[in-house]
Amino acid sequence: MSTLTLSTTGASPETAGRTVLLTGGTGFVGANLVRRLLDDGAEIHLLVRPGHRRWRLEEVEGRVRLHEVRLSDPAGLLRVLSAVRPAWVFHLAVYGGYPEQTDRRQMLETNVMGTVNLVEACAAAGVEALVNTGSSSEYGLVDHPPAETERLEPNSDYAVSKAFGSQFCRFLAIRDRLPVVTLRLYSVYGPWEEPTRFVPTLAARGLAGELPPLVDPRTARDFVFVEDVCEAYVRAARAAERERGAVFNVGSGAQTTIGDAVETARRVLGLTAAPAWGSYPARSWDTATWVADVRSIRRVLGWTASHSFEEGFRKTVAWLRSRGAADGSDAGLVRGPRDE
Repeated sequence: MSTLTLSTTGASPETAGRTVLLTGGTGFVGANLVRRLLDDGAEIHLLVRPGHRRWRLEEVEGRVRLHEVRLSDPAGLLRVLSAVRPAWVFHLAVYGGYPEQTDRRQMLETNVMGTVNLVEACAAAGVEALVNTGSSSEYGLVDHPPAETERLEPNSDYAVSKAFGSQFCRFLAIRDRLPVVTLRLYSVYGPWEEPTRFVPTLAARGLAGELPPLVDPRTARDFVFVEDVCEAYVRAARAAERERGAVFNVGSGAQTTIGDAVETARRVLGLTAAPAWGSYPARSWDTATWVADVRSIRRVLGWTASHSFEEGFRKTVAWLRSRGAADGSDAGLVRGPRDE
């Protein structure tokens, strides 16, 4: 089977030779970040839970070291970090980002106590940088691009749990002078995304000459390509010592409606199929306004998203084709866009 080599946007020579540890490295964004860091020459260690899914890392598994330990095990976390002695830690493990993940206790165990345990272990191990993953859902439903300094209004169990993690990281970073930075991700898409999500479903169905069931075309998201997001993680790690406790929105800064996304797919793939708007039910998080205020990350880290939605969509289609998904068979029904 042919494979597609993704470019490493702005590859960082400062990463070469560093020991890096990730949680959530078997997930969508994590698997892309693993590849980016390997390309940069880092030594990669992954904290994985028992029974973790391996499909995203099969091609690079021989180049990373896996440590099976739960985030709910503070002694186990400290033992691994003390043995590995990572310079950088990226915390991407999350539960609740998919509609079917509804167990409130598991959200709290992973997103709240798991984050607490990891931050404490990183502090004890003396890491140079810890980059925590937040969520745009922490802001709740707002009618404007929210700045990082705005009051949080989370409106779901998941959003509340992520808001706690972000606030805890900021509090401890400032109080104890820890090199911790949080990235609030918007709607990340690209290679290795869960096949049931909106963009891969749209691309895979489009390759088969079809369109999936669709929500209201006015539903909006700030889609940001995963290569750009990986660049933001690397820049955040490099700046963590200087920007202790900082929180940065990671989005394109441009809103894309589902109608816009579908029209892009029709143009790129030459589709004649007409969209059946409203054939998929509305979700509680659907909104006509969802866009990041990216002024802070641009000013402080010098980061901006380099891919338009069409550019990222074309790369996603090329990746699907490289993996033999030219008939749409790898994607299920659309679950709708939601941040990771």
